[in-house]
Amino acid sequence: MAMQHTPLLMHTILDRGAKVAPNEEIVTATEHGVRRQTYRQTRDRAHQLAHALKAAGIAVGDRVGTFMWNGSRHLEAYHACAGMGAVLHTLNIRLSAKDLEYIIGHAQDKIIIVDADALPLLEVLKDRMPSVQQVVVATEEGFEGWQTQLPNPIDYEAFIDGHPADFDWPVIDENSSLGLCYTSGTTGNPKGVEYEHRSQYLHTMAQAMTDSMGLSATDTLLGIVPMFHAMGWGLPWTALMLGCKQVLPHRFMDPQRLLDLLQSEGVTLSAGVPTIWQGIKGLYESDPAKYDLSSLSRLTCGGSSPPPSLIRWYWDTLNVEMIQGWGMTETSPLATLSRRVMKRSQLSISEDQQFANVAKAGQVIPGIELEIFDEDFQPLPHDGETVGEILVRGPWICSEYYNNPQPEKFHDGWLITGDVGKIDSEEYLIISDRSKDLVKSGGEWISSVDLENHIVALDGVSQACVVAQPHPKWDERPIALVVLEAGRDVAVAQVMTHCEEAFAKWQLPDDVLYVDSIPLTSTGKMDKKVVRARLEQEGYTLPSLRD
Repeated sequence: MAMQHTPLLMHTILDRGAKVAPNEEIVTATEHGVRRQTYRQTRDRAHQLAHALKAAGIAVGDRVGTFMWNGSRHLEAYHACAGMGAVLHTLNIRLSAKDLEYIIGHAQDKIIIVDADALPLLEVLKDRMPSVQQVVVATEEGFEGWQTQLPNPIDYEAFIDGHPADFDWPVIDENSSLGLCYTSGTTGNPKGVEYEHRSQYLHTMAQAMTDSMGLSATDTLLGIVPMFHAMGWGLPWTALMLGCKQVLPHRFMDPQRLLDLLQSEGVTLSAGVPTIWQGIKGLYESDPAKYDLSSLSRLTCGGSSPPPSLIRWYWDTLNVEMIQGWGMTETSPLATLSRRVMKRSQLSISEDQQFANVAKAGQVIPGIELEIFDEDFQPLPHDGETVGEILVRGPWICSEYYNNPQPEKFHDGWLITGDVGKIDSEEYLIISDRSKDLVKSGGEWISSVDLENHIVALDGVSQACVVAQPHPKWDERPIALVVLEAGRDVAVAQVMTHCEEAFAKWQLPDDVLYVDSIPLTSTGKMDKKVVRARLEQEGYTLPSLRD
């Protein structure tokens, strides 16, 4: 044995930022300004939090839920759980109460750390979380006087107060669970994906590569993508390792506040979904002289494909490179990235050709294998024309779901992504379609089948078909086509009220259309391609887009 075989544990890199850049800032947006603390302070508070969690009964492998926005205390929870060997379970604030109840129970969270301004969203589950022993409440400006009926509540500052600022991180197996994220992108209950120390260690290293996101210690990062979305695309880990300045927007996600943060904090790199960048573009165009974004150099865009015109606008107007990424919760999350220039031969091609490549999903991240297959799982040619099912494998790709393996989602060591696409001769992935009829709205998945099943359960409804319709801001929005039982009269308001019982507001259909029948395929399934084609032929537009 010629080399030391030290385990790839996240604590070996997470304390690094505070060591090399102890006075660098972590900035959290508040109601009337920002709150600042240094990397050293953040590191010390994370160690205190680890001691507090241990004193509260959290051991290696126990799940700690977070119901939080992007802020320094959420970052401390990332750091503390990773260091002590607990499992960080990031709860999606935007999910319905039904899904949250299932996820918390399935994960068996013992403690939940919650932002005080998000308490009302969690309060509805006060008698439906039997595994939760204590709730730790983090306050920001204006929410100091919080009240809750959730179990054994304690203020975050009181919880960590008096604990030592040094925790002797345990040495555990590198394949131990680090984090737990749930995806609701398919039918049925949400599925959990366990991120391991080894997988995220390697993902963190790959993300920082120059030809990847190129995150550097000299950057100022504005992480807009929620930290409850696939571990914030891995950016919190990478930033903690590097010690770069971080700007965290908390709940303040409106374009005006984000533009102010981009300018006032000298942000160089930011990450978010296309709707965020569209909103910022619109506000900037309303008064270009008002904003100085000269420090901004690149934006990372994921969740759904950004329009080519948006990519080009940022470059032509602000000289800002938009980096498109593709991945999913199961790929934890990066699988491909597309930049304006990905190799030396592209230095000499035209700018139009460069931007044509950026509009693609990108080339595979080093360490990952990606392939397209036919229905018999035979590999297909990379000719830019042949379309197949997209499968991926690698050290940070899910191999089974948490306590719900679902082997049909995997094949011979590959993850079946549920997306279909093609690969061109330069190894760029182009997403063509989805193998399941999911709706992706503002970077969030909405299950059409779940909506359909719920609508059909309403008395008087015979059939329901949910399809996506294009939207300039949200990318897609769902609409429902409904066939009523003979002689029945079910109002649109009844359908919407019924849906509100099980779905979050953003998951509700934008429109309900009553039809006599829904076209079927030869196998008796609803033919959604025909449905979408007919809507387009008839010139259908969403109610919010009508004159």
